[in-house]
Amino acid sequence: MIVVYTPDGGEPEHYDASSLKVSEAAIVQRTIDMKWQEILSGLEQDDLDAMRGIVWVIKKRTQPALRFGEFDPGVTELTSRMDNKEIGRWLDATLDAVDPELDWETIEGIIGPRLAEVAVDPEYARQLLDARATVPKETAEDAPERELPPIPGDSPSPSPTSITPETSTSDSSLTSSTSHPETSMT
Repeated sequence: MIVVYTPDGGEPEHYDASSLKVSEAAIVQRTIDMKWQEILSGLEQDDLDAMRGIVWVIKKRTQPALRFGEFDPGVTELTSRMDNKEIGRWLDATLDAVDPELDWETIEGIIGPRLAEVAVDPEYARQLLDARATVPKETAEDAPERELPPIPGDSPSPSPTSITPETSTSDSSLTSSTSHPETSMT
């Protein structure tokens, strides 16, 4: 998932949640008191705490002294979108669930308008949807294989959509001032 942060009067900034290191994810978990799977699920639902935590911890890579309380965006400044790989999986799952009696025009009319709301790259998502257009059954054997468009910017970089460089978060200890003390069970 990509968190899109658009500061008031500024340009959209993209933060790739999948670029987090385990240590960074643990910091987000402790800070917002959510488990990682809850955070991922929260991103799908535009949960403000989940999105804020992801953006904050990635911003800490270049601003190590940034405290969680200092990063407090407006509620309309954060949203999440699916990256290109996720949108492909989403389209596959959505199309698999479609009533086979529906014609392609109806299916496209239902799914097409949603692409701008769910995809970080709506144009690529539109190309994927077009490439998945169903072929009438009587000509399916004669139809050529459709090739899916390549994922734009597909590179070995673990964070192709992040605007920040991939650097160490800091030289400080693994705990932070935002971590909560653990209670002893003994």
